[in-house]
Amino acid sequence: MLWVPSALALLAYAAAVLLSERDSAAPRRALIAGWLAHALAIVVDMAGIGSPVSGARFGFAPALSATLWMVIAVYAVESRWVPLPGVRRWLGLLGAAAVVLAAIFPGEFRPQATSSWAPLHWALGIASYGLFGAAVLHAVMLDTAERRMRSHLKQAAPRGGAGMPLLQLERLTFQFVTAGFALLSATLLLGWWFTTPWRWDHKATLSVLGWLVFAGLLIGRQLLGWRGRRAVRWLYAGALLLLLAYVGSRFVFEVVLHRTAV
Repeated sequence: MLWVPSALALLAYAAAVLLSERDSAAPRRALIAGWLAHALAIVVDMAGIGSPVSGARFGFAPALSATLWMVIAVYAVESRWVPLPGVRRWLGLLGAAAVVLAAIFPGEFRPQATSSWAPLHWALGIASYGLFGAAVLHAVMLDTAERRMRSHLKQAAPRGGAGMPLLQLERLTFQFVTAGFALLSATLLLGWWFTTPWRWDHKATLSVLGWLVFAGLLIGRQLLGWRGRRAVRWLYAGALLLLLAYVGSRFVFEVVLHRTAV
């Protein structure tokens, strides 16, 4: 059953990538259609609908798929007010790749959560991933705009590479970082609270390291005025640590070692 919404999402995302920019409405509608079918695929996958085994299902590919779904949601809202040319094609490609990956690796069944708080822990973790993913998207646009400005490719007033003023783009980037940091903090606290005993495995260690990097970034921005490339590098480093923490560690367990991750 997972293949039906996955195929619909893949076709819609492909249309969003291939349709011409001349008709701005059609590519956007295709991306929204892909986003809706993508949401259905995530629900079917994680809930294990149509599977003979009962219980929730989760893994590295569904986590990555849900993260990209949230990033596309942010783009869909922002693009109604701010022109973001070029971003749509990249998100369509990434969304299609995430849907295919989640269909091939649908995750492991977890018939019973270790705690009644575990679903909230997972939901907060995925939400923080999505917010940091949106921050990375804006940071890439910010970095691209600054590079263009430095190379004198633009003669007009400096604006974001996707049609957004640089200061507004930077402000949005750190708003997503701040919101993601708050949710990541709640995720780690909740996991520490209901996990007995606490294990310093790869997932926990990399997550805490990512939290420390983001904390350093926010402190550096607030107290030392970090901006531009330095701030973007810290953001990329923290996002990479978080990606390795869950998606990376579970990929190794599920695909490389063929073992059930805890």
